[in-house]
Amino acid sequence: MKNLLVVGSSGLVGREVLELALASPEVLQVVAPGRRRLEPHPKLVAPMVDFDRLPAQEPWWQADAVICTLGTTIKVAGSQEAFRKVDYSYPMAVARLARQHGTPTFVLNSALGADAGSRVFYNRVKGEVEHGLRSLGFETLVIARPGLIGGAREEFRLGEKILVPMLTALGPVLPRAWRINPAGHIARAMFDAAMHPQPGEQIISSDRMS
Repeated sequence: MKNLLVVGSSGLVGREVLELALASPEVLQVVAPGRRRLEPHPKLVAPMVDFDRLPAQEPWWQADAVICTLGTTIKVAGSQEAFRKVDYSYPMAVARLARQHGTPTFVLNSALGADAGSRVFYNRVKGEVEHGLRSLGFETLVIARPGLIGGAREEFRLGEKILVPMLTALGPVLPRAWRINPAGHIARAMFDAAMHPQPGEQIISSDRMS
């Protein structure tokens, strides 16, 4: 039986992860800290937190695995600085606390093209958080790198509204790495990696989640 810490559970992929975790007979408890209230469930502990001031001494930081799906866009965040806070600072803060409390496994939802040396700001930040996580000494580090994510978001994203139908139509003739990655596929890959960790670092590429 596993105890999981799911961060970003109100987002598109995070909701799918949470649903899988709560439905799994292999999961004893799910802790899902966040800024929103979640529907009650017998397995769920959902503390309200401020990610700028995370409570460092809570016992729930010690888990069998963290699944982190925190993320936004520059448009939604409002600035590059705000984007960096959500996509870099918050995942790193969560990871440090989890590791300090002995959590051995961290599973991150990153992005296709993540590269700390990229000239593209979005890709660079994604690469930097991957690099930062490697320095924390997790026994298992799993990085999922989806491309365009398919699913119903709460917020409107114009680029996705245009690209998702186009890529869906072209899916049969596109290389697997360029196809839509449904949120449920990403969540399943991340959940399985957390439940059955392998020592070291693993990359889940977009073609495995299409």
